[in-house]
Amino acid sequence: MRRFRAPPLPDSLEEARGRGTATALATAIERARLALAAGSAPGRDIRALFLDALARHIAEAMRPEHGDAAFQAMVLRHRSPLVREFASLNAHAERDRRRIRSGVNALAHPEKLQRQPPGQIRDTLQRAQAASTAGDWSSVADALLDLMGLPGNRDDPVLFRSLERLVFDDAFTRLRRIDALFKLGEVERYRSLWARQGPAAGSELATSTGTGAQQRGDAVEALAAAALQALADRLNAQAEAAPDAPRYRIATSLRVPSLLGGDAQGAKSEWDVALLRRHEADQAWDLCLIAEAKASPDAATTDLPRLLRGLRVLARADLDTDYPFAAHGGEVRLRGASLAALPTEEADLARAVIYCSDGEAERAPRPLNAASRMQLLSAPASLAVAARIEDGAAPDPSRLEPVWHQLLESPAFGPVLHQYPTLRTVRELMLHPDDLMAAIQYPAASPVLRRGSLAP
Repeated sequence: MRRFRAPPLPDSLEEARGRGTATALATAIERARLALAAGSAPGRDIRALFLDALARHIAEAMRPEHGDAAFQAMVLRHRSPLVREFASLNAHAERDRRRIRSGVNALAHPEKLQRQPPGQIRDTLQRAQAASTAGDWSSVADALLDLMGLPGNRDDPVLFRSLERLVFDDAFTRLRRIDALFKLGEVERYRSLWARQGPAAGSELATSTGTGAQQRGDAVEALAAAALQALADRLNAQAEAAPDAPRYRIATSLRVPSLLGGDAQGAKSEWDVALLRRHEADQAWDLCLIAEAKASPDAATTDLPRLLRGLRVLARADLDTDYPFAAHGGEVRLRGASLAALPTEEADLARAVIYCSDGEAERAPRPLNAASRMQLLSAPASLAVAARIEDGAAPDPSRLEPVWHQLLESPAFGPVLHQYPTLRTVRELMLHPDDLMAAIQYPAASPVLRRGSLAP
């Protein structure tokens, strides 16, 4: 059973037009890709469907009540220089906060204050420490400037220089500017739109949510490991009658050794679960099957490029070398010949890779993945059209021509152009752990046991 398969696209452009803007976009993009692959330019009807669907999709996302708050925040940032300044500064604000708090602590840590004689200096340092803890950077600045102006402070050159460095630190300047922007109406609206997307990064709720997702991912990995262990047990049982037959085991958290390029940029360097095979005479194992666990089906779509890069790292292995992989439970040596034989192209992945997820199968799977949708919406021309819609203008497909040309010509839009075949590939590789276990228990129907690489 393949409960996560990608939905087929409509047979005609007219049918696609009536199936919602996301389906219409996915259909136009795929028809454009097929035309380019055949060496011809996409027809005007495909272009018209794309432009019309994108314009309608932007209008839907800009609806005040039921639109896309993240996209609306992007439009506001596009329109407002002050919001752009706030967003730019805020992206690094946590690092700046740590820097200034560290500087204040160096001067006014409670243990240091206990050694400071009573008086204006200690009182003002305490005020700076309290304001720093509260994140009130304007009050921190006021306290530090008061300290610099106290009589006798210049008699302590070390303290004065420390105060001077802190007050004029660029991080401090940025934090105080954020405080000033924070109170502006445009920035308040921007923050409100982002708040609708979930907890702020670094908050306790965000940490809790991230921990929950990690726990779900760990649980799926454990289910995948249990299923592959059952497969290894079945294969070993089948081989009992043949002394020369290979033996199987699993390994989890396989970490790519540095001599293979385990730190390659953007490549997967740790593999969740692997099925291994070894003949009695061999000292090392063959890598037969990789299972990657995901908390949700959508997570695999964005993971696929990293997975392919990781496989290409493994495939560089020397045929005659055995490679030591760190793994949960101890080191495992893998034969370079088996690594070099791993697939490195999307079309060939099914012979050695599966994704596992225990997420719910969607009632109406989306043919346009979230990353491609957001890349289309965040194009400058799309943001400009959205701004006009916000001002009361009707959606104008002709203003989206630059996005159409980006789709056809820009390497940065390559993943968007290929988004449907990528989605289809990922979903064909994806199994629910329950379905994987059922396939192992009933091997006649198993998509795993039919893999040539697993034949005893």
